[in-house]
Amino acid sequence: MDFFSINHLLVHIPIGRGGYNLSWIEATGTLCGLLCIWLASKEKVINYLFGLINVTLFALIFFQIQLYSSLLLQIFFFLANIYGWYAWTRHASGSDPSLSIRWMSRRQTLVWLVVVVIAIGLLTCFIDPVFGALSATMVKLLQLAGFSVSVPPLQPDAYPFWDACMTVLSVVAMVLMTRKYVENWLLWVVINLISIGIFALQGVYAMSLEYVVLTFIALNGCRLWIASAREHHSRALSRHQ
Repeated sequence: MDFFSINHLLVHIPIGRGGYNLSWIEATGTLCGLLCIWLASKEKVINYLFGLINVTLFALIFFQIQLYSSLLLQIFFFLANIYGWYAWTRHASGSDPSLSIRWMSRRQTLVWLVVVVIAIGLLTCFIDPVFGALSATMVKLLQLAGFSVSVPPLQPDAYPFWDACMTVLSVVAMVLMTRKYVENWLLWVVINLISIGIFALQGVYAMSLEYVVLTFIALNGCRLWIASAREHHSRALSRHQ
């Protein structure tokens, strides 16, 4: 069980203030996350397997460092990965031929834009009580499951607007990915760029470098999905002629 402990170090990275201790569980979770994003860019259903491993390991990390609101978000991502796997498998088997890589309609884009702007605005204003409530909810769920945990002391968010952006956009991007909308990759690029800046400002340069890699993968995914969306659109026009 040492593998699942954040204290079971793989390597000490001499970067940033005091360096960065990379544990086995974080390294494995990060690698699975990278594979998940890369395989998703290739439209491979197996990406969701690595996504499930990624969010499970990160949930264990957040549990150990008492970030219960982030732990609750991992549960959402776990369920989203299960749904995405189901939806993509149905499309691959021909049960859902409508689920192909495509752009959102103007109406869909406008609706999602309004939802995102409102959600980011609200979360920015109330991020501390919201994450406090999420942490309290997660603690109650863990206590019901038999874990002896308590709500940790929460410090005020250092970057409320940017944290709100990353949280809201991550949820939206995950939903759009499960429905194979090209826009999900544009959101992941924005999320990764914000993450690079935030981690760099906090001196966590190893995490910042990780998101540089994720940004290039997301850009490649965007390129591949745009090409695929154009191909599907051309085929659809040909069938209607």
